[in-house]
Amino acid sequence: MPERKKLLLTGASRGIGHATVKHFNAAGWEVFTASRQDWVAECPWAEGLLNHIHLDLEDIASVRDSVAVIKDKLGGRLDALVDNAGISPKRPDGGRLGVLETDYATWLKVFNVNLFSTALLARELFGELKNAQGSIINVTSIAGSKVHPFAGVAYATSKAALSALTREMAYDFGPHGIRVNAIAPGEIDTAILSPGTADIVERLVPMMRMGKPEEVASLIYFLCTSGASYVNGAEIHVNGGQHV
Repeated sequence: MPERKKLLLTGASRGIGHATVKHFNAAGWEVFTASRQDWVAECPWAEGLLNHIHLDLEDIASVRDSVAVIKDKLGGRLDALVDNAGISPKRPDGGRLGVLETDYATWLKVFNVNLFSTALLARELFGELKNAQGSIINVTSIAGSKVHPFAGVAYATSKAALSALTREMAYDFGPHGIRVNAIAPGEIDTAILSPGTADIVERLVPMMRMGKPEEVASLIYFLCTSGASYVNGAEIHVNGGQHV
């Protein structure tokens, strides 16, 4: 019997991440999740709690300390690494933080979670990815390519940098059989929507509706399969045409 393929996903507790782990699990993959939250009990598979790893991406030193645990659980191979974790701090009233409102500590926290930890995880798990000829999927954002009314400056610029990092990783890892791509979601119907999203959808999304987490999850899954075996260094928009 062939060995089950293995997925490691950060930021699995809700929204796109939760839909993604459900999709891969349904397809027969062994799913490993990593976040600073405890395992979410409603995720419906037996090994979920056993395969959950505490990982605080804001604390880069702790990321390095967690790698040994991750490697031990993976057992030498990793077929897909999905970097889905991301933070977007807001003002006390829920508004976006612009350049004038964003201090250095906020910049550093956002870039640690949204960018630096992505590069470090890929470097540390390179051997496991190479053994499986695996894929890396970085979750960027429409905010990385245009000013968004809710996404703050640190979040937006970290996602733009993550797009560039995707290209660099695709160039560095491609010769080793590891493909690296990104997806850039727009307005997706999750529990963390900002007030006013419905107005954005009405004015700016040609399809006139929000996306569903499963629509993003199914694309992530496709990019990790043989059907996408020559797709490398791409960033795919998942936003109903909002970027046009």
